[in-house]
Amino acid sequence: MSAKLAVGASLSVFERYLTLWVFLCIVAGITLGQTLPGVFQAIGRMEYAQVNLPVGLLIWVMIIPMLVKVDFGALHEVRKHVRGIGVTLFVNWLVKPFSMAFLGWLFIRQIFAPYLPADQLDSYIAGLILLAAAPCTAMVFVWSRLTNGDPLFTLSQVALNDTIMIFAFAPLVAFLLGISAISVPWDTLFTSVVLYIVIPVILAQLLRKTLLRGGQGAFDAAMEKIGPWSISALLATLVLLFAFQGKAIIKQPLVIALIAVPILIQVFFNSALAYWLNKKFGETHSVACPSALIGASNFFELAVAAAISLFGFESGAALATVVGVLIEVPVMLLVVKVVNASKGWYEAA
Repeated sequence: MSAKLAVGASLSVFERYLTLWVFLCIVAGITLGQTLPGVFQAIGRMEYAQVNLPVGLLIWVMIIPMLVKVDFGALHEVRKHVRGIGVTLFVNWLVKPFSMAFLGWLFIRQIFAPYLPADQLDSYIAGLILLAAAPCTAMVFVWSRLTNGDPLFTLSQVALNDTIMIFAFAPLVAFLLGISAISVPWDTLFTSVVLYIVIPVILAQLLRKTLLRGGQGAFDAAMEKIGPWSISALLATLVLLFAFQGKAIIKQPLVIALIAVPILIQVFFNSALAYWLNKKFGETHSVACPSALIGASNFFELAVAAAISLFGFESGAALATVVGVLIEVPVMLLVVKVVNASKGWYEAA
């Protein structure tokens, strides 16, 4: 099946045109923020224990349907693809976050610093680190289907990544922010992990067990209904974000393009590294493809949530994570096209 046909078969309308919807949210958010500032200021004040309640609810609606797809019972499948699992873990946890911290320092603090607001440089880097420290969860299943990836490998890798993320996300983010000279309160970071990883995972698994009692057919039908909730909640969150970010973007419209540069480099570098390492270690193409895609893509929903909790709506960190959302789909579809087109090279002796 060609990539073009696979896209039509596997991506929903929301997913296929996510970049367009994000762009429309940017326009809508900026417009609404300028015309109805009082409304959004009131929303911004709806906080409890430094958590914005409307956004917290939206993020749960965004994350939980994605986590319902994850079967932690598939963890035992990990042993069947040790080399591919090892490559993906290496790229996800030892290469991607650190390479992004370096790229953030290089581009945000050095090359692009004269063109960015000086008071937001650290915040932009923090957003990039949050984006890179969260391996992709739900969208990986889509990318894997588009490349005829091994579904058991994809499922077991995602389950393993989510398990690791519960324990490693906070320490890794705190460490990288620390070496980037960005202070972050540990209690706020820990609260973010509990609110946006631990509790959603528990609720999602309880919902998964409940739905599966009706059989696989009932589960699939339910997922088809609740699946669009994630993207809808994401888009609503983006409208709120850009309502608060409007003034900064109007003042310096190049900010989004400049932030996108290290994200693009990170995606291409990490996907190429994972793909090449799988070939070197003798893994099959059906494993190398999802491995490369998992290694490159991000759990941007979690990154957005953590950025808002740690730094606020109007922060550069929140904006940086949203840029990741903006370019995720077109860039990952390009990676899909490359790995599909290079299958002959990959399988050559």
